[in-house]
Parts: sequence; structure tokens; C-alpha cells
Amino acid sequence: MRAITYDSFGPARDVLKLEDIPTPSPGPGEVLVRLHASGVNPSDTRARSGGRPGVTKPPFPKIIPHSDGAGVIEAVGDGVPTRRIGEKVWVWNGQWQRAFGTAAEYIALPEENAVPLGDSVPFEHGAILGIPGLTAHHTVLGDGPIADQIVLISGGAGTVGHIAIQVAAASGARVLATARGADGIAAASQAGAEAVFDYSTSGLADQILDHTGGAPVDRIVEVEFGMNAETNARIIAERGTIASYGSAKDMTPTLPFYPLMFKAVTIRLALIYMMSPSERSAATLGLSSLVNEQALTFRISEVHDLEDCAAAHETIEAGHRSGSVLLRI
Repeated sequence: MRAITYDSFGPARDVLKLEDIPTPSPGPGEVLVRLHASGVNPSDTRARSGGRPGVTKPPFPKIIPHSDGAGVIEAVGDGVPTRRIGEKVWVWNGQWQRAFGTAAEYIALPEENAVPLGDSVPFEHGAILGIPGLTAHHTVLGDGPIADQIVLISGGAGTVGHIAIQVAAASGARVLATARGADGIAAASQAGAEAVFDYSTSGLADQILDHTGGAPVDRIVEVEFGMNAETNARIIAERGTIASYGSAKDMTPTLPFYPLMFKAVTIRLALIYMMSPSERSAATLGLSSLVNEQALTFRISEVHDLEDCAAAHETIEAGHRSGSVLLRI
């Protein structure tokens, strides 16, 4: 099979290469998926460049990058019902703690990591459901129903934020969002946010509270925990929740402890790779239901051919994209 591989850390064009390697065979409890699309995420580029804290060399002799993808099951291992052959699926955790991910024509992985995808859903949409989709669903609904709550989605034009707005709106919440620039604000608004605030302006907390008539925010889905800690401490409700999945711009944040403590705020740090089985089941079922009902829209910035994987990584690293970056396989 054709696959993108690397065996050392470095710039994408220096270390990523297209190879022909043996097609894997599904082991017991596994399925073999013929991939049609692979999702590229910031975690993939950090792993390839050696940007994960404490990791000084690749964990495997040869790595196929990317955890997200979509395709069709072509074979199954012992213990997997043969009726799954021919099933259209989306893939999660393709390369989490495993050597071979989705930047290839095939992947063999546990059958639970291949989730049914509706026949009318494009493979490109399925390849967005892993890290971005599950992160969005879990950070919005991981603590239970949110109907009638005020929910703020930070970074609402980003891949996770854009899906999170739609999940929250579909779940009956009153949804607010932050974004930047005319295009980003428009995208977050079109996703279902009743109001979108420019996060680069001063007085953000006052703007949000003015809009709500002084009512605090029940839940915040946060992409930049450290940068927004002070603002969030002001606007969060008593016994509210901040569910954060990133803090790239301030990786060692200072916490406004007492303002948060005296509201009894819950802070949830979401690492989607390490969800519990019950959390994973709830998120995959809920997300699949929404996408199969065509209740979600997706922003796609670029789609590259497999051999142009380096260009896809460079787009992620450059920032300023307006949606997901995918590989067509």
C-alpha cells in the first residue's frame, strides 16, 4: 500500500516520505479499513516535528501519521462479525499509541475505533469527526444536558469551535461565541451562535455580560485557557464549568484561583485520546447521530492528495486556515 511515513523528527518536507509498504492484516478484534480521507490536526504536526514535551525521539522505528480518517471496511479479524465488511466508517485514535495512522491507503485497528458513517455522508466529513468532532461533543455535553443554559464557545470559527456551536445549539443551549475577523465572526454566527464577539478587542467580559443582561455564562468551551482565564473568571456562573481543550498561547498559565474558587467553578481539561469507555460511547453515538442526520456542517480549508502530505502539515503549522485540512487517498 502507499503510505506517508517518517522515522525522525523535523520539518515536514525533510522527514515525510511516500512509501510502498505491506498492507496490514487485521488481527483478532480488528478491522481493515480502506481509507479514502485522512484528517490532519495540530497534534499530528506537533508529533512529527518533535513538539511534544519530554519526547526526544519517535516512539516507533517507522510512523504513519494522523489519527483521523474515513473509509470502508474491507476485511475483519477473528471475533469481528463479517457483516461489517463493506461498511462505511469513520476512524478515531488511528495513531494514538500506535505506529501506523491514517495517512495511508489502509489501516488495521480495533473494531470499536471504526464507527459507522452514513452512506450519504462524504468521507471528507467523516475524517473530521475524530479529534475535532469528539472534542467538540465532549466539551459541550460531557457533563450532561445543557438545555436552556448559556454556553460560550471560545474560538467559534475554528474546527472544534464551529462544531461545538452546532452541538450546543442542537442541544437546546443559548449559544454565544468568540472569533476574530469578519469571516470568522460570520462563520460562528452561521453555525448557530446568537452573538459572536471579537476576542481581540478590549472589554470582552463586559461585552458578553452586556449582551446577556448581566446573566453569567453556565459553561465555557475554551480553546485558549491561559489567555482567557481572567475573562472567563469574570463571566462564569457560580458552579459553572470551564471545559478546556487547549492553551497553546500560554502553556504555563497563571490561574485566578480565588475568583474561580468563590464561584465553585469546575475546570475540565479534555484530552480526547484518553476518554473513558462510557464517555467515548456517549460522544461517538451522539456525534454520529448528528452527522448521519446531516445536522452538522463542516468548514474545509484544503484537501491535498496523499503525496502532498507535507503541504498539508505546513498549512496547519502556518495557522490562519479557515477550516479542516484533509488528505484525499
